[in-house]
Amino acid sequence: MRDAVIVDAVRTPIGKRNGALAGIHPADLSAHVLRTLAGRTRLDPGDVDDVIWGCVGQVGDQSGDIARTAVLAAGWPVSVPGTTVDRRCGSSQQAVHFAAAGVAAGHYDLVVAGGVESMSRVPMGSAARDGAPHPGSVLERFGVDGFGQGTGAELMAARWGLSRQVLDEYAARSHARAAEAADRGALDGQLAPIGGLEADEGVRRDSTPETLAALKTAFRPDGVITAGNASQISDGAAALLITSSDLARARGMRPIARVHTVAVTGDDPVMMLTAPIAATAKALKQAGLGIDDIGVYEVNEAFAPVPLAWQAETGAHGDRLNPLGGAIATGHPLGGTGAALMTRLVHHMRDQGIRYGLQTMCEGGGMANATVLELLDTAEAAR
Repeated sequence: MRDAVIVDAVRTPIGKRNGALAGIHPADLSAHVLRTLAGRTRLDPGDVDDVIWGCVGQVGDQSGDIARTAVLAAGWPVSVPGTTVDRRCGSSQQAVHFAAAGVAAGHYDLVVAGGVESMSRVPMGSAARDGAPHPGSVLERFGVDGFGQGTGAELMAARWGLSRQVLDEYAARSHARAAEAADRGALDGQLAPIGGLEADEGVRRDSTPETLAALKTAFRPDGVITAGNASQISDGAAALLITSSDLARARGMRPIARVHTVAVTGDDPVMMLTAPIAATAKALKQAGLGIDDIGVYEVNEAFAPVPLAWQAETGAHGDRLNPLGGAIATGHPLGGTGAALMTRLVHHMRDQGIRYGLQTMCEGGGMANATVLELLDTAEAAR
C-alpha cells in the first residue's frame, strides 16, 4: 500500500463574523485557496482526481455541493469533481483522512482536501432550522431535551474542576501566543491574504484574564463559559494537496509531512466535547507512539475546557499545546477549521524541525478525529 503525504497547505486569514471576509461568497473563499495551492505547487489542476471539502452549514450559499462549486469558481477544468463532507467541526480534518485513505489505497493519485465556512453568510444552526436535528428516540435514550456544545463545555469544566479564572487565563494565553506568532512572521508562509485581510482578524492583543473576567457567562448564570473563553464565530477556508511520496518525487514535488496515522471515535453526546481524549489514545496506540513522542499538539479550542481537560488526561506538555494560539484567538470557521489547523500544524512542524505532530478536535454529537503527522525530512534523516 502507498503512503499519503501533504505536499503543501494554505489557508485564508480567518475573518471575524461580519468582518473583512463577510462579503465574499464561500465558494470564492474556497476558490482562492485552491488557486493559491495550485500556484505554490505548480500543480496542473487538471491532474487533480478529486476535491474533498468540509462544510457544516450546507444550506444557502453553502448548498449544492460547495466543493464542486468551488472548483468551478476557481476556473479549474470541468473534469475535476468535488464532494462535500460533514462531520461537524471536524469536517475538513475528515476530508484529509478520506483523501489520505484514497491515495494510500490507489484510488487517487492527486487529491485536494480542505474546507470552508462563512458563518457570516450562513449562520450556525441554519441547517437545522426547518426541523429538530434529533428525533425523540435519541433524546429519550439520553434523557435530555436537546444537545448543546455550551452545555457540554460547562459539564466538562465541572468534571475536571476548571475554574473561571483558569479558563480565562488559558484564553488570554491563546491571544498572546497568536499575536506573538503573527508578529514574528510564523504564519506568513501559510496565509493567502484575501479581501484586504492579511492576518487573522479575531486576535485581541489587549486581552488579559482581568478583562475576560468582566464578561458575562453565556450558558448558565452561575457558569464559567463566556464568549471570551470560547472560540469565535468566523469565516475562512483552507486547502491541502495530498499524494504519495513516490508520485510526489516523480512530479518534482517536495512534500512536507506524511499522514502517519488517523483515527476517529465517538464519546458521550451530552458532554459532547470529550472525544478528543479517546481519539488521541486511539491514534497513539495505532501509531505505536506515546504522548511524549509528539513535538506539537493542535487541539481545537472550541471552548477552553476542551484542551485543558485533554491535557490533564493525556499528560501533554503545556508548551507544546497550541503554541501559535488557537480558535479562542483566531476563530473557528466550523467546516474549515480542521484544514486550517492542519495547515498551521504542518508549517510549524517544518519551521521547527518537529518530527511528529498531532491534531484533534471535538465535533458535534460527541465525536473526534485525531491525526498524527510525520515530518518527512526528519523522518528520512532518522532512518
